[in-house]
Amino acid sequence: RCLLKMVKGNIIVPEEILSFCCNGLQGSTSPPRAREPGEREEAPGAMASPSPARNPTEVQMSQLVLPCHTNHRGELSTGQLLKWIDTAACLSAERHAGCPCVTASMDDIYFEHTISVGQVVNIKAKVNRAFNSSMEVGIQVSYEDLCSGKHCSICKAYATFVAQGPLGSKVRLKPLAPQTEEEKIEYSIAAERRRMRLVHKDTLKDLLTRSPQETELETRDGSGAVPAEKTRVESVELVLPPHANHQGNTFGGQIMAWMENVATIAASRLCHAHPTLRAIEMFHFRGPSQVGDRLVLKAIVNNAFKNSMEVGVSAEAYGQEMSVSRRHINSAFMTFVVLDQEGHPRTLPMVAPEPGDGERRYREASARKKIRLDRKYVVSCKQTEVPLSVPWDQSNKVYLSYNNVSALKMLVAKANWALAREKEKVRMYTLEEDKFLSFRIEMSVCITASRAFSLLSNLRRRHEWDSHYVSAELVQKVDDDDMIYHVVSQKLRHENKPQDFVILASRRKPCSKGDPYVVAFRSVTLPTHPARAEFTRGETLCSGFCIWPESEEMSKVAYYNQAMPGYLNYVTTNVAGLSSDICSTFEACEKFLLKNKEDLISRLQD
Repeated sequence: RCLLKMVKGNIIVPEEILSFCCNGLQGSTSPPRAREPGEREEAPGAMASPSPARNPTEVQMSQLVLPCHTNHRGELSTGQLLKWIDTAACLSAERHAGCPCVTASMDDIYFEHTISVGQVVNIKAKVNRAFNSSMEVGIQVSYEDLCSGKHCSICKAYATFVAQGPLGSKVRLKPLAPQTEEEKIEYSIAAERRRMRLVHKDTLKDLLTRSPQETELETRDGSGAVPAEKTRVESVELVLPPHANHQGNTFGGQIMAWMENVATIAASRLCHAHPTLRAIEMFHFRGPSQVGDRLVLKAIVNNAFKNSMEVGVSAEAYGQEMSVSRRHINSAFMTFVVLDQEGHPRTLPMVAPEPGDGERRYREASARKKIRLDRKYVVSCKQTEVPLSVPWDQSNKVYLSYNNVSALKMLVAKANWALAREKEKVRMYTLEEDKFLSFRIEMSVCITASRAFSLLSNLRRRHEWDSHYVSAELVQKVDDDDMIYHVVSQKLRHENKPQDFVILASRRKPCSKGDPYVVAFRSVTLPTHPARAEFTRGETLCSGFCIWPESEEMSKVAYYNQAMPGYLNYVTTNVAGLSSDICSTFEACEKFLLKNKEDLISRLQD
C-alpha cells in the first residue's frame, strides 16, 4: 500500500517491485511448486492451528552483546543492561495503559551472572497488576550462548510505572485480568510487594532508631582505613535528544546507566581495581528531567564490609540558569565486589567516614545491609528454601509479613486443586505437589465478608469452634495487621504431651474489587518463647483463611493448609473418608460465625 501511494505521488517504483506488491496483496498467480520426492503434503488448515494465548502486555527483547556494550573485561556493562530492562518494561506498561508511561521506581536487583560479548540477552516484560494510575511490571532477564545453546538466568526485577495523560496528568488504568496460574500468582502478590515498597523507608528509620548511635569502625588486618572522601565522584551530563524518550523526558534507563557509571568509579577509587556490581537497591524517581537539563551525578562509598562495599549515588537536575535550585531526581545504593582470577570476592580496605553526614551514611549502610540480608533470606528465596520458623525481630517484620501473605496467595492461585470430599455444604479439595500435600476446605456462610474476617483473624477466639486449640495468647501486637500468638493445642496421637506453636498472623483487607480478605499464618521463633519441656514444639509453613464476598450477606470462606509431616496422617485420614474431623470442625466454624453475627445484630438493636 505504501508503494502504491508512492506511485500516486509521482515517485518512480521499479516494475518488479510494483508487480510483487500487487501479487502480495491480491494473491500470487504463479503455478504451484512441484513437491520434491518424499515431501509430505500439508494437511488442510495445518497453518491455521491456533498458538497458545499470549499475555497482551508481554514484550520480548533480544539483544546481541557487541564490543560497544561491554567493559574492559568484555562483559556487558550493567548500565547498558539497565537501559534495555527499562525500555522493555516501559513498552509493556504502555501496551496496557495505551498512553505514555514513566518509570516511578525499580525494585532491588540481584545480578547472578555476567554476560560476555557475543552472547544474546533475552528480556521478557509483562504487567503483573494495574492499580489506580500505577502498575507493576515484572521483568525476567536471561542470556543465551549461541555456540553452545546454553541459557542462564541473569536477574529478575519489578518496576513500577505511572501512566500520564496530557500535561502530565494521571490516567486511571483499566484492571488487568490474569489468565495463567503464574499470572494469577504474580497478580495476587503484587499487592504485597506494593505494600512493602511503601514501608521501606520506615523500616530503615525504625532500625536506625533502635541501634546504637555511636559509629563503630570495623577492625581488619592488612590495611588501614581509606578516607571515604577520597572515593567521592561528581560528574555532569547534558541531556540531549538521544537521551530522551518519546515524551521528551530523560529516559529512566539512561539516568540509571549514568548513575551506575559514577558508582563504579567511586568503588574503583577504594579498591584500586575493577569492581563488579552485584546488587542495586531500589531506584526511586522523584521527578522528571527534560532535554536541555544538566544532570549532576554524585557517588561516594558509604561503607566497606569484608567482601563488599555499598556506594551511594544521587542525581540532581538543573536548567541553564545556575541560580535555580537543583531538583533531586533519583537516588540509589549499589553493592560492589572485587573478584580475583578464580572469581572469588577479595577482601576490601576499610572506610573511614567523615564526621557528621559521613558517619550517618556509614551507619545507614550497615542497616541497609541487614535489611538486604533479611529481604534476600526471607523474600527472595523459594518458598521451600525458607526455614519454617524464621527468627522474628523488628527489622525483618515487613519481610516476614510479606512472605507470610504471599505464600498463602501463591497456594490459593494454584490451578490443580482436586475435589476430594463433599459433605453437605462443606467441600474439601487437595493439591498434590512434589514435597507437599495441601488441602483446602470451603463453604458459603450467611455473613458479611468483613465480619467473618474480623472473627477469624482473632486467634484468641479460635478455641470456641476449633477443638484442637486449647488456648492462644497474644504475645506481641506488631501493628494493626500483624500479631504474634503463642498457641497451645491438644495432644496428637502417639504423643504424651500437647503441642505449642509461635505463630505470626497477618491480616489483609482487599486491595481492589475481586480480592479476598486474607488471614495468613506461619511459624516464627521468639527469644521470649523458646521450646519448653512440657510441650512438643510444632510448626506451620503456610496456612490461613481467604474470604470472598458473594453478595451483601453471603461470603465464601476457605481455609488452606500445607500439611507438615507431623500433621500428614491426620489430613490423609480425612481425605480418604476414614474421618470427618476436618469437615466437622469447619461446620463448627460456620455455627460460630452465625452465632456471633446474631450477637452483633442483637447488640445493635439494643
